[in-house]
Amino acid sequence: MLTKLAMMVQLLRWKKTWAKRDIDLLPPVKDNPKFMTARQAARLIPDGACVVSTGMAGTMRASILYWGIREVFQTEGHPANLTWIAAGGAGGRSIIPGTVEECGLDGLVTTMISAHLETLKAMLVLADKGRCVLGVLPQGTMVHLIEAQGRGEDHIVTDVGVGTFVDPRVGTGSQVVPGLGEVLVAPEGDALRYHLPTITAAVMLATAADAEGNIYMIDAPMLTEVREGVRAARKNGGVALVTVASIVPKDESQIFLRADEVDAIVVNPRNEMTLSVLQSKPWREFVPGHKVDFNRAMKRMKAFNDILKLDPARGPVEDALARACATQFTRVAHPGVHVCIGYGLPQEVGRLVRSGGLSKDVKFLIETGVYGGIPAPGCFFGMGIAPERLMSSAEMFHFCRKHLDVTLLGILQADAEGNVNVSRKAPGVKAYIGPGGFMDLVTSAKNIVFVGSWMARADMVIEGGKLVIRKPGIPKFVSKVDEVTFSGRAALAAGKNVSYVTNVGCFRLTPRGLELVQVAPGVDPQRDIIDACPDARIVMPEEGKIETWDAGIMTGAGFGLRWESVAGDPRPRAFG
Repeated sequence: MLTKLAMMVQLLRWKKTWAKRDIDLLPPVKDNPKFMTARQAARLIPDGACVVSTGMAGTMRASILYWGIREVFQTEGHPANLTWIAAGGAGGRSIIPGTVEECGLDGLVTTMISAHLETLKAMLVLADKGRCVLGVLPQGTMVHLIEAQGRGEDHIVTDVGVGTFVDPRVGTGSQVVPGLGEVLVAPEGDALRYHLPTITAAVMLATAADAEGNIYMIDAPMLTEVREGVRAARKNGGVALVTVASIVPKDESQIFLRADEVDAIVVNPRNEMTLSVLQSKPWREFVPGHKVDFNRAMKRMKAFNDILKLDPARGPVEDALARACATQFTRVAHPGVHVCIGYGLPQEVGRLVRSGGLSKDVKFLIETGVYGGIPAPGCFFGMGIAPERLMSSAEMFHFCRKHLDVTLLGILQADAEGNVNVSRKAPGVKAYIGPGGFMDLVTSAKNIVFVGSWMARADMVIEGGKLVIRKPGIPKFVSKVDEVTFSGRAALAAGKNVSYVTNVGCFRLTPRGLELVQVAPGVDPQRDIIDACPDARIVMPEEGKIETWDAGIMTGAGFGLRWESVAGDPRPRAFG
């Protein structure tokens, strides 16, 4: 209770500062022309520029620069007609200020390219009115394209996205609205050839600078695309703008970007590490090299998320689903695995893995470049609790391609071919989501575990350790998904092990289709699965019986996790 009260006070104080910004704040360094106000920095961006920025959820937001660009445009009409690239989910859902949405004004940003558009409500509204063109690409592919431009290369060829909607042979390619915007992807043999518009401006957040103009990432919770974005803009003859919170003595060993790589440095003491947390007072649990009270950290993050209500409320049925997914994880993984989990319910699996005593045998990865620790929940997504080290997003996606053993991801829809949709929630652009890093992760991972509800808006309860479906809902397992974000056919061809964990049971991908392998207690396979979702064409095992989940999965009573096998040793090993 005290933790929630403390977080509420912090949020109230934070809200009072939303209007406190000064784009004309003079920098403390007087004799270096690179140091300037946010207004002056914004004027360096020419009309028609292609801007790249960074950020994930509430973290790594170059807010003072966004405000500077917005206000200069409103008063002077420039810079205008910008193309904006933000690989991760960088918006605030038109609720939280200081995100890329500050630039979502008619005529300011006319093309928005991202892997995750859902949080960019201002841009989605403009697009719905025909005033902004939307483009979408896989997140890892985007950061590798940014990285490539820094090397002077204008495209990459990869199998990421083959067989999905970004493959023009299957869907709309990079166009969110068919026929609108440049097509950024083309078939090339069995792969895809991707490119981005030429980046000519970078708008980035770091933590500190020295008087010479060298840039530092001291106590940063993630690195994302800051270095790659700056180097792409400069390689293309453009400008690099960086905002920092403080001036520090020069330390050659910690320089992140050298002074000659940036054109403008804006000092803003109110720059945030993440929502309401100033860079000058960082939460150390998000920074490598610090001792962490994990339980305390989780309590204040949970309190923060509960107050903001940015995540859906979860009840006993969802808790059981998370336990079922965590159990499935222990069956496909083994000690020493590298794991990357998605936003939402998969994050709860990460918590269960830790509380079950298995986290010491697992290396969690986050697409923002966080290695080790436990993925942070809710609006802190993208950061890690007690991370071991940080790398850039581009480096992380390269690492995943070589080393990712398991990925745990959500589902909006799945179909009879094992295809999954997580990118399109409904028709039109205002509800569009995008794939995020989903496509890159499923291409890299050897084992894929999807988790999601069997039906939307169903009334399900757990009674006496059994699942009771009091009222069926809208099937999420259908004949054909609305948009193919994951290709079952491509996964089978690549020899991947794919499972789908739902409230009613677990399925695995086979050449025959989705095969039911486990059911929740109380579920009748024929009535509640086959007949309830006939279009999904679920198949039964050719051999063996369908397993029923343990009662502990349903109620949590006596629930525990253990490795079903250990690499090189098939004997079970219990933890906790």
